[in-house]
Amino acid sequence: MTKTAIRLKSFPAPFHWRKIFGPSFVILALGLGSGEVILWPYLVSNYGLGLAWGAALGITCQYFINMEIERYALVKGESVFVGLTKRSKFLPYWFIVSTFVGFGLPGIIAASAHVLAQAAGWSDFKWLAMGLLAANGLILLFGKTVYAMLEKFTKIVIFIGVPLLFLLTLFLISRSDVGALLAGLVGWGQGWRWLPPGMSLATFLAAFAYSGAGGNLNLSQSIYIKEKGYGMGLYSQKIAGLFHAKRGHEAISLSGYDFALTDGNLRKFKRWWRLINAEHFAVFWFGGFLAMCLLMLLAYVTTYGQAANGEGIVFVINEATQIGFGLSAWVGTCFLLLVGVMLFQTQLGILDSTSRIMAENLALKKMMHDGAATVNLSKIYYWFVWSQIAFGLLLFLFNISEPKTLIVAGAVINAVAMFAHIGLVTYLNQRALAKPLRPVWWRKIILILIFLFFGLFSAITFLDKI
Repeated sequence: MTKTAIRLKSFPAPFHWRKIFGPSFVILALGLGSGEVILWPYLVSNYGLGLAWGAALGITCQYFINMEIERYALVKGESVFVGLTKRSKFLPYWFIVSTFVGFGLPGIIAASAHVLAQAAGWSDFKWLAMGLLAANGLILLFGKTVYAMLEKFTKIVIFIGVPLLFLLTLFLISRSDVGALLAGLVGWGQGWRWLPPGMSLATFLAAFAYSGAGGNLNLSQSIYIKEKGYGMGLYSQKIAGLFHAKRGHEAISLSGYDFALTDGNLRKFKRWWRLINAEHFAVFWFGGFLAMCLLMLLAYVTTYGQAANGEGIVFVINEATQIGFGLSAWVGTCFLLLVGVMLFQTQLGILDSTSRIMAENLALKKMMHDGAATVNLSKIYYWFVWSQIAFGLLLFLFNISEPKTLIVAGAVINAVAMFAHIGLVTYLNQRALAKPLRPVWWRKIILILIFLFFGLFSAITFLDKI
């Protein structure tokens, strides 16, 4: 895995645009169950639509963050973790620990179990949450490649869920509600500007960080586009399902390939860059922004101002109740089922992404610094899948299961992780990529501003808590 081991290959021609779509659906789905479904609607149900600007700014920041992560993988055919590990042998430890701590807290699946239990008329959701978490692990065991199975499942949920939310919201909102959303996009709230008095900064930072995927999950985009075969990722190896993986230790190569900076290769890179920017903008930014607007509007028209909204994710139950009053009781139940399924698939995606991140970093540590000749990446991946499941089950057994508390705690940790990886990826692209392949000056300025924002807001939130 040294530089001399990397051979030159031709930069592949772009796919047909119909085959481009995929990785952005996965990373969009990772955010649907945290910021989009839970945190922003929670804030709106308590403080109104004046906070909508934060959701719009948050997902815009993540668009630019994700594109720089994609840039490296597109050019190198390897994840950003490979590039960063070549520069620091400490970083694999950081990514493993920060990923496990940030996403090991099972708040998403607890929220899924809570709303599904409510739809079924059950008072206790702990055992259901444990069963759903174990089911996540079983689903990931099957499939010729894990990515193909996950992409297919994610597309089904998004293509069914988002249109249903659109229709539901359309039936319930009025013109004045849309006006309140538009005012909120420029910071006008009910008697306040930008931030309402008394709001928890930790919850706002959590929602901002989860306007999209959040934390180290953004970095998994470099793994997913490599698995999809974007650019130089066409030459990379894929993670197989455990029951489809070869027995024993598979010889793997995590490093990518270089290409000569010829006019032909640079033209193909630029065509790829335009395509993946358009794909990520259409799916991740527009799809995510639309989903957040719909869910915030729905929370506003059904629950804004109700006294019990501040208690965990009770506001979701209140939404279903009001939807039932406004339309029909069975529609309210269907809403709970839809939210529960969206949260379930989000947990599935998180479990996959975090396990990929930790598996790749452990493999890098073993191969680059311990001198291991071969590593079975699939087996390491599944070891992390079930380690996270075991940790979540243990927390549930000790009755640590309140969804919003777990989600907010994880999100604040992940905001700090984002501050770190924004700086690291910006540095990596500047040092590892040839000048014609680096970000242009205005993108660099945007990334510096985002880096400073996350650093400042993380510090303010930490000081506020102590």
